Amino acid sequence: MEKFRWGVLATGWIADQLAAAINSQPDAVCLAVGSRSQDSADAFGEKWGIPRRYPTYEALAADPDVDVIYIATPHNLHYENMKLCLNAGKHVLCEKPLTVNAAQAQECMELAREKGLFLMEAMWMKFIPAIRQMMKWLGNGRIGTVQLVQANFAFNIPFNPHSRLYDPALAGGALLDMGIYPATLVHLVLGKPDRILSAAHLGETGVDELNTAIWQYQSGAQAVLLSTQRLERPCEAFITGSQGYIKLHHMFWHAQTLTVQQVGGKPEVIQLPYEGNGYGYQVREVHDCLRAGKLESAVVPHVDTLEIMTLLDEMRGQWGLKYPEEQAI
Repeated sequence: MEKFRWGVLATGWIADQLAAAINSQPDAVCLAVGSRSQDSADAFGEKWGIPRRYPTYEALAADPDVDVIYIATPHNLHYENMKLCLNAGKHVLCEKPLTVNAAQAQECMELAREKGLFLMEAMWMKFIPAIRQMMKWLGNGRIGTVQLVQANFAFNIPFNPHSRLYDPALAGGALLDMGIYPATLVHLVLGKPDRILSAAHLGETGVDELNTAIWQYQSGAQAVLLSTQRLERPCEAFITGSQGYIKLHHMFWHAQTLTVQQVGGKPEVIQLPYEGNGYGYQVREVHDCLRAGKLESAVVPHVDTLEIMTLLDEMRGQWGLKYPEEQAI
């Protein structure tokens, strides 16, 4: 069996999840890891059985035997990391959000197309069984015409001005880390809105600690999105139509329980556990696309990633929030 040879760029928590997923696939091998120090590369390599361990990202990208690289760095580094890997001739799976703004995302997509390389945002939520089932129900009209989507991503994370989530230099804040999930869910169900009304509380360090938005559609449908790193509340999502609703239970972006309730009927609750840690689906998607010679995924196409990034940019524009790297733009 042909095996795809993966490199992992960075060694944090999310890199652990992908390394585990790669190792669980029979047609994949985790060949190399790149970090900012030899010690961290060695520790990560030892943990996941990775033979090639590099002290720089550049050395990883230069490895001639690596086919595809997973980028697991903080948001603000995705842009430069992707360009490094693409210019080195590597296919790329990049952790969400693909970049911090739409302009960066478009540049990386154009570079991938120019180089004839595969590029996908690692929006793993789109692949899990619960989301697939939700889309089947919507497609067959189980709850009629969708008129309202509500999605919350809310955790109370202790304030630390030096942590990634509170550091504007790392594109911290709730929107890109958490809010991208409600935005992606709403976009998946209703598409691009015709109007956005949004507000945010910018905290002590200048990042958005709480944000809300209403997305309005010409059809009359609306979506209510919330993300916050300062408040705790159930992280559920409701998709409500003219004939009932679907509930994605806590936590909706990796829900394993769904309820569908039709008007006048009884609620139907189903369990749809995902395989392993849930990240293997997108690894398989990368493999399937590469075998088929595709440069992008039909599940997470470039047009969707770019459109969602544009909507997040519009929300930030309403708040007057720019990240330090954007200040000169």
